[in-house]
Amino acid sequence: MAASGRSREERWSLAGKTALVTGGSKGIGRAIVEELAGFGVRVHTCARGDAELQECLRRWGADGRLARVTATACDVAARGDRERLVAAAREELGGRLDILVNNAGQTMFRAATETTAEDYARLMATNLESCFHLAQLAHPLLVAAAAASPGGEASSVVNVSSIGGLVSYPALSVYSATKAAMNQLTRSLAVEWAQDKVRVNCVAPGGVRTDIVASSGLKLDPEVERKMWEAEMARVPMRRIGEPEEIASLVAFLCMPAASYITGQVICADGGRTIAA
Repeated sequence: MAASGRSREERWSLAGKTALVTGGSKGIGRAIVEELAGFGVRVHTCARGDAELQECLRRWGADGRLARVTATACDVAARGDRERLVAAAREELGGRLDILVNNAGQTMFRAATETTAEDYARLMATNLESCFHLAQLAHPLLVAAAAASPGGEASSVVNVSSIGGLVSYPALSVYSATKAAMNQLTRSLAVEWAQDKVRVNCVAPGGVRTDIVASSGLKLDPEVERKMWEAEMARVPMRRIGEPEEIASLVAFLCMPAASYITGQVICADGGRTIAA
């Protein structure tokens, strides 16, 4: 149903929806979990480290809005883990899935000539293969949720890529290739699944305040890191780094009935970085 046929409250509501969000224990993923849950969505999430997940669940449990968030330890690079994750989400969410957010990912700073086969395989499995396979696994649930929706709205897949899939950075060739592929996968699935009432969109963040660089294994002198960020921010018209909540708000919007005519889009949230000369 077109959003114009609904009240303003209905267009901007996610109450009663269910979602699976990957990589929800920190950074952008945690912000997405908290944003969706704050809108009344029942969220199931995952992360590789169970201890980290349990700490998140304890913290969320102390907040009434977030107390219903559930989680499963999962390495999205492993096919079996992905299958178990979707099975767990199906059980925790009562057999219904309205929203899939493919957020989990890794980065790797390494010259192309120094990248090993293992490096390449791991990044492809984590960033790209997981996105495709989880969408495959979730598809029947998303279709069923759309068919059962009393308002007639479509289900939603939101992939989280990066402006690295649109602009080029040194030492990020494999990472950037996975993100560019996610962008095209978004467009292809959007066309293929439109008749199934499943919308597929992608958010491409620019520099965001997370620990993804530290978790990549890259060790930088603090002064070198500071100068790198200053050089990058000089190319951002807004002259600042993004916050995880600013990405999460865009993800939430794309899942709402208010975004009912938006599919197949890759939307940059980058302070203007990709449009600056």
